[in-house]
Amino acid sequence: MIKIRGHYFAKLDPLEINVTNFDRDGAWLRVHQFEEKDMDRLFKLPNTTFIGGDESVLPLREILRRLENVYCRHIGVEYMFINNLEQCQWIRQKFETPGIMDLNGEKKKTLLARLTRSHKFEEFLAKKWSSEKRFGLEGCEVLIPSMKEVIDNSSVLGIDSIVMGMPHRGRLNVLANVCRKPLEQIFAQFNSLEPADEGSGDVKYHLGMSHERLNRKSNRNIKLALVANPSHLEAVDPVVQGKTRAEQFYLGDSQGKKVMSILLHGDAAFAGQGVVYETFHLSELPDYSTHGTVHIVVNNQIGFTTDPREARSSPYCTDVARVVNAPIFHVNADDPEAVVHVSKVAAEWRAKFGKDVVIDLVCYRRNGHNEIDEPKFTQPLMYTKIRNTTPAVHKYAKKLISENVVTEEYVKQLWEKYDNILTEAYKNTEKEVKMYNRDWLDSPWHGFFGTRSEHKCDPTGVDEETLRHIGTKFSTPPPDPFKIHPGLKRILKARMEMVENRQLDWALAEALAFGSLLKEGIHVRLSGQDVERGTFSHRHHVLHHQTMDKSTYRPLCHLYADQAPYTVCNSSLSEYGVLGFELGFSMTNPNALVMWEAQFGDFNNTAQCIIDQFICSGQAKWVRQSGLILLLPHGMEGMGPEHSSARPERFLQLCAVDSDEFPVIDEYFSLKQLHDINMIVANCSTPANMFHILRRQIALPFRKPLVVFTPKSLLRHPQCKSSFDELLPETEFRRLLPDETEPIRTNPSSVKRIILCTGKVYYELLKERQQRSLDDKVAIVRVEQLCPFPFDLLRDELSKYPDADLIWTQEEHKNQGYWSYVQPLIQTTLRHLNMESKKFNYAGRAVSASPATGNKHIHKKEIEKLFADSFAGL
Repeated sequence: MIKIRGHYFAKLDPLEINVTNFDRDGAWLRVHQFEEKDMDRLFKLPNTTFIGGDESVLPLREILRRLENVYCRHIGVEYMFINNLEQCQWIRQKFETPGIMDLNGEKKKTLLARLTRSHKFEEFLAKKWSSEKRFGLEGCEVLIPSMKEVIDNSSVLGIDSIVMGMPHRGRLNVLANVCRKPLEQIFAQFNSLEPADEGSGDVKYHLGMSHERLNRKSNRNIKLALVANPSHLEAVDPVVQGKTRAEQFYLGDSQGKKVMSILLHGDAAFAGQGVVYETFHLSELPDYSTHGTVHIVVNNQIGFTTDPREARSSPYCTDVARVVNAPIFHVNADDPEAVVHVSKVAAEWRAKFGKDVVIDLVCYRRNGHNEIDEPKFTQPLMYTKIRNTTPAVHKYAKKLISENVVTEEYVKQLWEKYDNILTEAYKNTEKEVKMYNRDWLDSPWHGFFGTRSEHKCDPTGVDEETLRHIGTKFSTPPPDPFKIHPGLKRILKARMEMVENRQLDWALAEALAFGSLLKEGIHVRLSGQDVERGTFSHRHHVLHHQTMDKSTYRPLCHLYADQAPYTVCNSSLSEYGVLGFELGFSMTNPNALVMWEAQFGDFNNTAQCIIDQFICSGQAKWVRQSGLILLLPHGMEGMGPEHSSARPERFLQLCAVDSDEFPVIDEYFSLKQLHDINMIVANCSTPANMFHILRRQIALPFRKPLVVFTPKSLLRHPQCKSSFDELLPETEFRRLLPDETEPIRTNPSSVKRIILCTGKVYYELLKERQQRSLDDKVAIVRVEQLCPFPFDLLRDELSKYPDADLIWTQEEHKNQGYWSYVQPLIQTTLRHLNMESKKFNYAGRAVSASPATGNKHIHKKEIEKLFADSFAGL
């Protein structure tokens, strides 16, 4: 009973306002109907407890006393829900063994020094920048000793690299006293100096860093990375996990013995943010596990102004961790020695079992939500108590003085020593110190920048022998006795016929791009819901034995003996968490093709936080480049409002484009555009272009996120085919595809109308033009790369047909899709050509609140009107 429920009675709250005190006059006795005469009876201890130490028999009174000391004082151990006897026994031993929590004098001095640094750092910032927001750690200064204990012990146990994520509370203190970022760089952020390099920057309590330093306990170097993140609490969780997994992958650390992650949380966010749950559910999936994360909750017992009674329905903010059987160690943050012990156990648990573990630091927030906030507006009683609460460092110093571990003079010298360090750093920043955004980079790519010219993109074409080899391997059934589905035999046979005819469809183009990169030593990772087969059953990158469970064959893993690894993995049914994970993965190695495919394009909206806060603005805020690719199936197929639109208008609105200025065109224009933009948005209409744009992600001398609106019906469209000739050396991605049909190419003066479009609507327009016998009068031009916009190529196309009018046609509704983005860009191009008088119209669906109709009859009517408007007057 005490082991199961003792944590409910533990004295966890330093403020003593939210705890039900344990009834020491006999609560346990009454439950079990013990009488006083039973208390002195001797009992043989079972092998499921370690409270006896060397003793095997104890009186009941002593048994209860020892159990209460372990489970009902300043530590609440929540673990009895774990259904693994070995793990439960291990935890019992770490807490029940007599004397196991005791620290020697030197360890106590080290703990006091760390607590002093944590407290003094916040005090110094408050004194120097009293009106600045810094989201200080006052009330939970013990976080710093806790983190350092986890890191020290993990380093001793073999860890070389730790990736960390945390909210804004206490970030500057962690940077200074855990990561040991130079204090001058931190103070420079308060001085509001203009950055001396690229990027808009971010507020100081969102920034990250990467640093390698000697760990004195293990005497080994350890790399610490704190990942930058926005104020969207917990959004960084999956990013950290993806970055950690990537580091493990590239080091060959298959058990997580060299690289690990630490995640810090606030209590309200830990309980309230769904991405926490999504991230926990990645923790033991084969292609997403990081083999255990140490979670540390800074439990202020308040979220902004909301107390826990209004913020969660569960008893603890940490209850979400129980879904993966993670042990949870609740601890009173005003007992530093108890905190250090649970931190040590947490590090050892992670190393031993490779599973998540939670440290719940029950503390308080001495100031308001930020330093200029008045907390008594909403929590008057709590903050009256806080104002009269002595800081933990003073309590602990007094305790050690009473134990004769230190003297008052020793404590004074500790304070003065660190105060001198802070003062000296502050004086240094008063000089002319330049601030660089790159100093806050959490994912430096050593050896990547500066090795290639920014004005040159490596070729994306591939020789025919390589294409044939990959295509043949991809189209060949696995060797006997592997038994595949009969339907797959037909699919593979059709693929082989395409290879023999030097043709490719979408699936083959994708495989050729992946395979050719694998041959060049580039790791390829494709992740998302059902990506192994493909939502539309077009990919089949993992073949399943039809009579043997868990027996699979991956053709692209068997192309060359010395190829790079290919990772294709079905994800959990998560978008927010998994997209964040893949972003983190892409940040680690620039020479890898990392892709996330949405099951349908509109599923990206549940990952919008990652897109808005990290992908589109990450480089501007944090100088962080990423080559992550988002593959978003998109197209109006008459299937209703769900799964029709990937919402291209949202991505295009996020692109940093000046639509009013026609750029200077020179020989480096297309590459300079890519360099200056924040992300690339494309809608390819040919397999060849898809092949090139995927390979271009690696060929570029820099990295940019790529959003591709991928097709559904075009996956099997008979006209959506390309020739091997379009993939050979000297070929490349075509940002705009002109109309190259015979009557248009040979007689451009006959053209009366230019229809501009993008994506699959091209093939529908092509068919309609033929049915209307307008093949020589209408030029259909495809914009394949929407951002950055191909001003130069559009200029050339418009110049070909000076007498033709102009229409932008899209299948999406007018307030959606591409129209609001392309309209000013096209008008700017017309103005540059002195063609403002040229007639320029829109053809497509009218405005709508819904992406598509759910009625097939209305859908058909809308398509007919789209065609009528596109070809009207001809």
